[in-house]
Amino acid sequence: MNDLTIIYYSANTISPQFYEHTKNALLKAAGDISIISVSHKPMDLGKNICVGDIGASNINIYKQLLIGAKEATTEYIATAEDDTLYSASHFTHRPTTTGVFAYNMNKWSLFTWSEPPIFSNRGRRTLNAMIAPRKLLIEALEERFAKYPKDEMIQLRFWGELGRYEKYLGVTVRETEQFQSEIPIIMFNHPESLNYKQQGERKRLGIDRAFELPYWGEAKDVVKLHQ
Repeated sequence: MNDLTIIYYSANTISPQFYEHTKNALLKAAGDISIISVSHKPMDLGKNICVGDIGASNINIYKQLLIGAKEATTEYIATAEDDTLYSASHFTHRPTTTGVFAYNMNKWSLFTWSEPPIFSNRGRRTLNAMIAPRKLLIEALEERFAKYPKDEMIQLRFWGELGRYEKYLGVTVRETEQFQSEIPIIMFNHPESLNYKQQGERKRLGIDRAFELPYWGEAKDVVKLHQ
């Protein structure tokens, strides 16, 4: 199917070694799916749009996502982050209608500081696991930025996933749905991430836990990709 574009956004704060591991996993999972990367520094990944050093923030993540979505031409887009390992099965899903944002719930976290290393799933919808109708995403983000044209106007605790926070932001409420990819995706929680800067190592593991996941193997081996 040629109806999907992967929008990859990055603040380029992770190490070159870690980036190579996650990039290679993404390229393998994507196959012939087009990638648009929107980054703070020039990158050799798909079609690159360098926005310059605008600063790492949750607001800028959504600005970069909007830039990438407007550059794409396909009916659907998939988000991709630089600290997440993606599976090919994740990118085969499509929302059931053009009016919903779909979130993959077969998404496991790996805290790089946990001993022993373990995967956990908190059952939350997160931006890095979203498949969305492109026009719906553009419409939703443009409405947000029109209502809040200046960053200082935004209540950061409500600036999150599409379909989760609209009622708090006072914009049109959009629907979401959930799906489970055959092979899971893995997001690293690490000291370079925005979430770590906010919560540090206080962040709790999810209730569902596993030392090993299909395709990816054992957590003690996967965590080495960050080292």
